[in-house]
Amino acid sequence: MNVLTRLWDQVYASQPAPPAWVVGVTALAALLLVLNTASWRLAGKVITIVHEGGHALVSVLSGRRLEGIRLHTDSSGVTYSRGKQRGPGLVLTAAAGYLTPPLFGAGAAALLAARHPAALLWLALVLLAATFLAVRNAFGALAVLVTAAGVFAVSYYASAAVQAGFAYLAAWFLLLGGMRPALELTRRRRGSRSGSRSGLSDADQLARLTGVSRGVWVTAFVLIAAAALALGTRLLVP
Repeated sequence: MNVLTRLWDQVYASQPAPPAWVVGVTALAALLLVLNTASWRLAGKVITIVHEGGHALVSVLSGRRLEGIRLHTDSSGVTYSRGKQRGPGLVLTAAAGYLTPPLFGAGAAALLAARHPAALLWLALVLLAATFLAVRNAFGALAVLVTAAGVFAVSYYASAAVQAGFAYLAAWFLLLGGMRPALELTRRRRGSRSGSRSGLSDADQLARLTGVSRGVWVTAFVLIAAAALALGTRLLVP
């Protein structure tokens, strides 16, 4: 009972804003993780988890039947759902992947602006647990477990200052890391292979489903990610 009380108090507690240098250092660290090719190979898998988790969440909310998620070693992934082969539910599901990381980053920034870093970390754990239940391959399960273990260790054992720094790093990473795949999509050729069941990128699938060109969808992904980054920066920077 004491553990539950401690967790409850920790989740709902409001913490003071960290010093400005913490915000700056975590932003720089996240930027380096995103821009450096070697670090992105590893850290980018977290963005893939969020990307595929977004597909899965929207598929369930739109009334589709979620069959599972597969995460691959090359940082690609695929989410399987069953339902109508056309219609708004499938369009929303296909569009959710590239939008989820930057939008979650903006949401994380809002929680941090409200002085709730611990709540952010525990919410991340809940979402990772739900994603783990949907994963259908060994590497995907391992990737989610390792990510969740890191978040749990900080959430449960670290000091409030370390939790705040980690939460700011996570928010910056979602905002900046959400931009990189969208920008990479602008350089990918139409119809190029991806981790999806059809072998097409999300933008190609959306073009096929809606009749709106691939370029429009790619532009929308980039603009929304940029808007989320601008909003998140406004919220995070003291």
